[in-house]
Amino acid sequence: MIDLRSDTVTRPTPAMRAAMAAAEVGDDVFGDDPTVNALQERIAAMLGKEAALFLPTGTQSNLCGLMAHCGRGDEYLVGQMAHTYRWEGGGAAVLGSIQPQPLTQGADGTIALAEIDAAIKPDDAHFARTRLLALENTWGGQVLPEAYVQQATALARSRGLATHLDGARLFNAAVASGGDPRAAARALAAPFDTVSVCFSKGLGAPVGSALCGPRDLIAKAYRVRKMLGGGLRQAGVLAAGVLHALDHHIDRLAEDHANARLLAEGLQGLPGVQCGMPHTNIVFVDVAPERAHGVVERARAEGVLCTGLYRLRLVTHLDVSRSDVNRAVDVMRKVLS
Repeated sequence: MIDLRSDTVTRPTPAMRAAMAAAEVGDDVFGDDPTVNALQERIAAMLGKEAALFLPTGTQSNLCGLMAHCGRGDEYLVGQMAHTYRWEGGGAAVLGSIQPQPLTQGADGTIALAEIDAAIKPDDAHFARTRLLALENTWGGQVLPEAYVQQATALARSRGLATHLDGARLFNAAVASGGDPRAAARALAAPFDTVSVCFSKGLGAPVGSALCGPRDLIAKAYRVRKMLGGGLRQAGVLAAGVLHALDHHIDRLAEDHANARLLAEGLQGLPGVQCGMPHTNIVFVDVAPERAHGVVERARAEGVLCTGLYRLRLVTHLDVSRSDVNRAVDVMRKVLS
């Protein structure tokens, strides 16, 4: 099967498995797992932050960040379709007693600056206290415009808000930005107080995310992680896989982006099908309703896994080769016709 459902389906490479098997470990709750400590120091330095915290998932990483910034009765501003608001089980509200204020996003994932400004509540007992602006990069596989990020975060700071970035696919954004992806990742993280980054998507580690930011906020997030059941023991086995990914899997993200473009190019020109060109590794295919029924099931029967109904999502990753993409194009053209 050619699995295009998500870049979360990647499997650790043999070299990554060897690194994990050889990992030096300790008890991370006591802070003495040397491999976790090395990872936290490395990712914090890579993104230009004081400290980092290793967490099992991106959802937990974002939630720890939100709860470190906001208390009960506080509010964060977020996009209507942002992952932290729409796809993470309402954790900020349910577990953090933090009110989300969702705002309309444009097709590129941006929120109008005027809407951000207007949504910030006055200091009045009738209102939740607006504390934080949360953005996401990439958003639907698109890289947020750099000038917009600078303007939005500057606006937030001028109004006394902190800023958080859901950078689940931050390294995809960095590679797509051109130049040295490590320098680009640092630049993309710079405008934000805290950044969450996932290792279990395009980077191919089996488990793990990190929250990076100021030392005092990361200390708060550490306490939240414990409350959420995220205290890990011999987590160096997992951290070793991440360290291997940071050494070997960042630059190769460009291959996934090239494969996504090849996939999108191959799906052009079909009646009732619209397929835009991807920024990174996520291809969206809009299918006319009369053609959409059973597409996912027919693709599966032909050996290609994808998700969606009227809008299909196909994601390239390190377990999808160029020949896999060529085969997937043939299958998808067949089932969409």
